[in-house]
Amino acid sequence: MDKQSVFKLLIDDASACKLCENMCDRTAVLSGLNGSVDARIMFIGEAPGRKGADRTRVPFSGDQSGKNLDRFLDSIKLSRDQVFITSAALCNPRTDSGANRKPTQKELGNCSSYLRRTIELIDPAVIVTLGSVALEALKRIHYHDLNLKEHAAQVHEWQGRRLVPIYHPSPQVLASHRREQQQLNDYRVVLQALKRLDKQTGVK
Repeated sequence: MDKQSVFKLLIDDASACKLCENMCDRTAVLSGLNGSVDARIMFIGEAPGRKGADRTRVPFSGDQSGKNLDRFLDSIKLSRDQVFITSAALCNPRTDSGANRKPTQKELGNCSSYLRRTIELIDPAVIVTLGSVALEALKRIHYHDLNLKEHAAQVHEWQGRRLVPIYHPSPQVLASHRREQQQLNDYRVVLQALKRLDKQTGVK
């Protein structure tokens, strides 16, 4: 079965998922709009935002976090058709009042198989986690002892791939934890990880 056919099955399975009782009325953000199945680099976020990907069906779009990510990608000359973007939780977690919230451990566990299958399908050379939730979610697939505070913007080995943990591009993070110039520097580390792999494998 070719990659696109396998991806279609994965999309259908995620769309039909009802494991999270309080998110059964939402649709998983996983489709051809996530990027290329042949991408050599994958970005993993936390979860779709209510005003962003949950509405647009495109990861990191329609809100300020998406605009920030586009700006950071542009700074290293990467376009969306060169990458694949997904989330640790595929549906939008929200409070009773409708505000975004972090996905629970149970929700992350329910989505873990979809994340594992996505990584296996795309088979990226470089994985970039956007924020601590995404980094922790990878532990459910294969254990690592990394944390964002100590290991941000460093290149690590993980399941035969390069893993680069960086901060989430949300306005709140930019304002309080990781300023613009720091994040721009982080994305240069991502680019260098990709270039080093290209040099090792002879990719031009």
